[in-house]
Amino acid sequence: MKKSGFSKKPQNSYPGFNDDIPEALRDTTDTGSKLRIQPLVLIIGGLVGFIFLAVGSGFLFFITAPKQNAEMPNAPATNTPTPNETATTNKDAVLGHLAYPQAPESELVAITADGRIKMRTAAAQRFKAMVEAAKSAGVILVPISGFRTVQQQEELFFNLGAQRNQTPAERAAVSAPPGHSEHHTGYAVDIGDGRVPATNLQTNFENTQAYQWLTANAARFGFELSFPKNNPQGVSYEPWHWRFVGDRQSLEMFYKARDIKPVQ
Repeated sequence: MKKSGFSKKPQNSYPGFNDDIPEALRDTTDTGSKLRIQPLVLIIGGLVGFIFLAVGSGFLFFITAPKQNAEMPNAPATNTPTPNETATTNKDAVLGHLAYPQAPESELVAITADGRIKMRTAAAQRFKAMVEAAKSAGVILVPISGFRTVQQQEELFFNLGAQRNQTPAERAAVSAPPGHSEHHTGYAVDIGDGRVPATNLQTNFENTQAYQWLTANAARFGFELSFPKNNPQGVSYEPWHWRFVGDRQSLEMFYKARDIKPVQ
Protein backbone atom coordinates (compact mmCIF):
# COMPACT_ATOMS: atom_id res chain seq x y z
CA MET A 1 0.00 0.00 0.00
CA LYS A 2 1.40 3.36 -1.01
CA LYS A 3 2.07 5.73 1.78
CA SER A 4 1.00 9.33 1.59
CA GLY A 5 3.74 11.85 0.89
CA PHE A 6 2.67 13.92 3.94
CA SER A 7 2.94 12.65 7.44
CA LYS A 8 2.30 14.60 10.65
CA LYS A 9 4.31 13.96 13.73
CA PRO A 10 2.52 13.96 17.07
CA GLN A 11 3.10 17.27 18.91
CA ASN A 12 4.74 15.60 21.87
CA SER A 13 7.35 13.91 19.67
CA TYR A 14 9.30 17.16 19.23
CA PRO A 15 12.33 17.32 21.50
CA GLY A 16 12.26 19.85 24.34
CA PHE A 17 8.45 20.03 24.67
CA ASN A 18 6.92 19.52 28.06
CA ASP A 19 3.32 18.95 29.06
CA ASP A 20 3.73 21.69 31.69
CA ILE A 21 4.19 24.28 28.92
CA PRO A 22 0.89 25.82 27.76
CA GLU A 23 -0.42 24.36 24.54
CA ALA A 24 -0.30 27.73 22.81
CA LEU A 25 3.48 27.87 23.21
CA ARG A 26 3.82 24.42 21.67
CA ASP A 27 2.00 25.46 18.49
CA THR A 28 4.49 26.43 15.73
CA THR A 29 2.01 27.36 13.01
CA ASP A 30 1.43 30.94 11.83
CA THR A 31 -1.93 31.13 13.55
CA GLY A 32 -0.15 30.34 16.80
CA SER A 33 1.31 33.88 16.80
CA LYS A 34 -2.07 35.13 17.95
CA LEU A 35 -2.37 32.39 20.49
CA ARG A 36 1.02 33.18 21.96
CA ILE A 37 -0.39 36.46 23.27
CA GLN A 38 -2.91 34.61 25.43
CA PRO A 39 -0.55 33.35 28.16
CA LEU A 40 0.78 36.86 28.68
CA VAL A 41 -2.75 38.17 28.96
CA LEU A 42 -3.62 35.37 31.34
CA ILE A 43 -0.56 36.04 33.48
CA ILE A 44 -1.15 39.80 33.61
CA GLY A 45 -4.83 39.28 34.27
CA GLY A 46 -4.05 36.86 37.05
CA LEU A 47 -1.63 39.29 38.66
CA VAL A 48 -4.08 42.17 38.41
CA GLY A 49 -6.83 39.99 39.85
CA PHE A 50 -4.58 38.92 42.69
CA ILE A 51 -3.70 42.55 43.47
CA PHE A 52 -7.34 43.59 43.45
CA LEU A 53 -8.20 40.64 45.66
CA ALA A 54 -5.43 41.47 48.12
CA VAL A 55 -6.31 45.18 48.19
CA GLY A 56 -9.99 44.40 48.41
CA SER A 57 -9.43 41.99 51.26
CA GLY A 58 -7.34 44.56 53.10
CA PHE A 59 -10.01 47.21 52.60
CA LEU A 60 -12.70 44.80 53.73
CA PHE A 61 -10.67 43.96 56.82
CA PHE A 62 -10.14 47.67 57.47
CA ILE A 63 -13.83 48.48 57.40
CA THR A 64 -14.87 45.39 59.33
CA ALA A 65 -12.01 45.04 61.85
CA PRO A 66 -12.96 45.88 65.46
CA LYS A 67 -12.01 49.39 66.53
CA GLN A 68 -9.80 49.70 69.60
CA ASN A 69 -10.57 51.19 72.99
CA ALA A 70 -12.78 54.29 72.76
CA GLU A 71 -14.29 53.28 69.39
CA MET A 72 -15.27 49.89 70.80
CA PRO A 73 -18.31 50.10 73.04
CA ASN A 74 -17.12 47.17 75.15
CA ALA A 75 -13.41 47.90 75.12
CA PRO A 76 -11.86 49.11 78.37
CA ALA A 77 -11.12 52.80 78.23
CA THR A 78 -7.58 53.90 78.81
CA ASN A 79 -6.95 55.28 82.28
CA THR A 80 -10.55 54.70 83.31
CA PRO A 81 -10.76 55.13 87.07
CA THR A 82 -11.99 52.12 88.98
CA PRO A 83 -15.06 52.58 91.17
CA ASN A 84 -14.18 54.06 94.52
CA GLU A 85 -15.65 51.65 97.03
CA THR A 86 -15.73 54.11 99.90
CA ALA A 87 -18.48 55.98 101.63
CA THR A 88 -16.74 59.28 100.89
CA THR A 89 -17.93 59.39 97.26
CA ASN A 90 -20.71 61.66 98.54
CA LYS A 91 -19.88 65.27 97.68
CA ASP A 92 -21.15 66.40 101.09
CA ALA A 93 -18.84 64.09 103.02
CA VAL A 94 -16.68 65.67 105.73
CA LEU A 95 -13.61 63.93 107.13
CA GLY A 96 -14.83 60.55 105.89
CA HIS A 97 -18.39 60.94 107.18
CA LEU A 98 -21.47 61.22 104.98
CA ALA A 99 -24.11 63.87 105.51
CA TYR A 100 -27.34 62.53 107.00
CA PRO A 101 -30.74 64.16 107.57
CA GLN A 102 -32.15 64.50 111.05
CA ALA A 103 -35.14 62.24 111.66
CA PRO A 104 -38.43 64.01 112.38
CA GLU A 105 -39.48 63.84 116.02
CA SER A 106 -42.82 62.38 114.94
CA GLU A 107 -41.11 59.24 113.59
CA LEU A 108 -39.20 58.45 116.79
CA VAL A 109 -40.24 56.00 119.51
CA ALA A 110 -38.52 55.05 122.75
CA ILE A 111 -36.50 51.85 123.07
CA THR A 112 -35.85 52.24 126.80
CA ALA A 113 -38.30 52.30 129.71
CA ASP A 114 -37.37 55.88 130.69
CA GLY A 115 -37.94 57.09 127.12
CA ARG A 116 -34.53 58.76 126.82
CA ILE A 117 -33.17 56.65 123.97
CA LYS A 118 -35.18 56.66 120.77
CA MET A 119 -35.06 55.25 117.26
CA ARG A 120 -37.25 55.41 114.19
CA THR A 121 -40.36 53.28 114.47
CA ALA A 122 -39.29 50.42 112.17
CA ALA A 123 -35.80 50.26 113.69
CA ALA A 124 -37.15 50.47 117.24
CA GLN A 125 -39.53 47.57 116.69
CA ARG A 126 -36.81 45.34 115.27
CA PHE A 127 -34.33 46.36 117.98
CA LYS A 128 -36.78 45.37 120.73
CA ALA A 129 -37.36 42.03 119.00
CA MET A 130 -33.59 41.52 118.82
CA VAL A 131 -33.18 42.30 122.53
CA GLU A 132 -35.83 39.70 123.41
CA ALA A 133 -34.22 37.07 121.19
CA ALA A 134 -30.83 37.70 122.79
CA LYS A 135 -32.34 37.51 126.27
CA SER A 136 -33.79 34.08 125.52
CA ALA A 137 -30.22 33.02 124.71
CA GLY A 138 -28.90 34.40 128.00
CA VAL A 139 -27.41 37.56 126.44
CA ILE A 140 -28.28 41.06 127.67
CA LEU A 141 -28.19 43.78 125.00
CA VAL A 142 -28.28 47.29 126.46
CA PRO A 143 -28.87 50.40 124.29
CA ILE A 144 -26.39 53.15 125.20
CA SER A 145 -27.23 55.79 122.60
CA GLY A 146 -29.74 56.11 119.79
CA PHE A 147 -31.09 59.17 118.00
CA ARG A 148 -29.11 62.41 118.36
CA THR A 149 -29.97 65.86 117.06
CA VAL A 150 -27.46 67.85 115.02
CA GLN A 151 -27.08 70.25 117.97
CA GLN A 152 -26.27 67.40 120.37
CA GLN A 153 -23.69 66.08 117.90
CA GLU A 154 -22.14 69.53 117.59
CA GLU A 155 -21.57 69.72 121.34
CA LEU A 156 -20.24 66.17 121.40
CA PHE A 157 -17.86 66.80 118.52
CA PHE A 158 -16.42 70.22 119.40
CA ASN A 159 -16.67 70.41 123.20
CA LEU A 160 -15.37 66.91 123.89
CA GLY A 161 -12.76 67.35 121.17
CA ALA A 162 -11.48 70.50 122.86
CA GLN A 163 -11.37 68.78 126.24
CA ARG A 164 -9.25 66.00 124.73
CA ASN A 165 -7.08 68.41 122.76
CA GLN A 166 -8.04 66.73 119.47
CA THR A 167 -7.85 68.28 116.02
CA PRO A 168 -11.00 67.93 113.84
CA ALA A 169 -9.34 65.12 111.87
CA GLU A 170 -8.40 63.29 115.08
CA ARG A 171 -11.87 63.81 116.49
CA ALA A 172 -13.52 62.59 113.29
CA ALA A 173 -11.82 59.23 113.70
CA VAL A 174 -13.94 58.58 116.79
CA SER A 175 -16.96 60.86 116.36
CA ALA A 176 -18.79 62.23 113.33
CA PRO A 177 -18.95 65.97 112.67
CA PRO A 178 -22.37 67.56 113.28
CA GLY A 179 -24.75 66.81 110.42
CA HIS A 180 -22.75 63.71 109.49
CA SER A 181 -23.60 61.21 112.21
CA GLU A 182 -25.60 58.07 111.57
CA HIS A 183 -27.32 58.79 114.88
CA HIS A 184 -29.14 61.72 113.21
CA THR A 185 -31.09 59.26 111.09
CA GLY A 186 -32.74 57.45 113.99
CA TYR A 187 -31.50 54.16 112.56
CA ALA A 188 -28.23 53.85 114.52
CA VAL A 189 -27.73 52.53 118.03
CA ASP A 190 -24.77 51.97 120.33
CA ILE A 191 -25.08 48.66 122.17
CA GLY A 192 -23.44 47.38 125.36
CA ASP A 193 -23.34 44.10 127.25
CA GLY A 194 -25.45 44.27 130.43
CA ARG A 195 -23.16 41.77 132.15
CA VAL A 196 -19.91 43.68 131.51
CA PRO A 197 -20.71 47.43 131.38
CA ALA A 198 -17.00 48.25 131.65
CA THR A 199 -16.71 47.36 127.97
CA ASN A 200 -19.27 49.97 126.90
CA LEU A 201 -17.99 52.04 123.97
CA GLN A 202 -14.66 50.21 124.15
CA THR A 203 -13.03 48.07 121.48
CA ASN A 204 -12.85 45.17 123.93
CA PHE A 205 -16.63 44.99 123.62
CA GLU A 206 -15.78 42.56 120.82
CA ASN A 207 -14.86 40.01 123.48
CA THR A 208 -18.29 40.03 125.10
CA GLN A 209 -21.15 37.59 124.65
CA ALA A 210 -23.28 40.48 123.41
CA TYR A 211 -20.95 41.21 120.52
CA GLN A 212 -20.55 37.57 119.59
CA TRP A 213 -24.32 37.13 119.58
CA LEU A 214 -24.82 40.27 117.46
CA THR A 215 -22.25 39.09 114.93
CA ALA A 216 -24.12 35.82 114.52
CA ASN A 217 -27.70 37.10 114.69
CA ALA A 218 -28.08 40.86 114.07
CA ALA A 219 -28.61 40.49 110.33
CA ARG A 220 -31.80 38.49 111.01
CA PHE A 221 -33.24 41.66 112.54
CA GLY A 222 -31.96 44.03 109.88
CA PHE A 223 -28.92 45.36 111.75
CA GLU A 224 -25.28 45.53 110.65
CA LEU A 225 -22.01 46.82 112.07
CA SER A 226 -21.37 50.34 110.78
CA PHE A 227 -17.63 50.64 111.33
CA PRO A 228 -15.78 47.31 111.25
CA LYS A 229 -12.00 47.09 111.30
CA ASN A 230 -10.30 48.77 108.32
CA ASN A 231 -13.59 50.26 107.13
CA PRO A 232 -13.38 52.35 103.92
CA GLN A 233 -14.44 55.55 105.69
CA GLY A 234 -11.34 55.49 107.87
CA VAL A 235 -13.42 55.67 111.06
CA SER A 236 -12.02 53.92 114.12
CA TYR A 237 -13.27 50.41 114.74
CA GLU A 238 -16.53 50.57 116.72
CA PRO A 239 -17.84 47.11 117.57
CA TRP A 240 -20.66 48.71 119.61
CA HIS A 241 -22.13 50.88 116.79
CA TRP A 242 -24.87 49.16 114.76
CA ARG A 243 -27.31 50.50 112.21
CA PHE A 244 -30.67 49.36 110.93
CA VAL A 245 -30.86 48.61 107.19
CA GLY A 246 -33.94 46.41 107.33
CA ASP A 247 -36.30 48.46 105.16
CA ARG A 248 -36.10 50.36 101.90
CA GLN A 249 -35.75 53.81 103.43
CA SER A 250 -32.91 52.89 105.76
CA LEU A 251 -31.11 50.85 103.09
CA GLU A 252 -31.18 53.69 100.57
CA MET A 253 -30.14 56.24 103.16
CA PHE A 254 -26.95 54.38 104.02
CA TYR A 255 -26.07 52.89 100.63
CA LYS A 256 -27.43 55.12 97.87
CA ALA A 257 -24.47 57.52 97.93
CA ARG A 258 -21.89 54.73 98.04
CA ASP A 259 -20.31 52.57 95.40
CA ILE A 260 -20.06 49.38 97.42
CA LYS A 261 -20.36 45.99 95.77
CA PRO A 262 -21.93 42.93 97.34
CA VAL A 263 -19.61 40.64 99.25
CA GLN A 264 -19.01 37.46 97.21
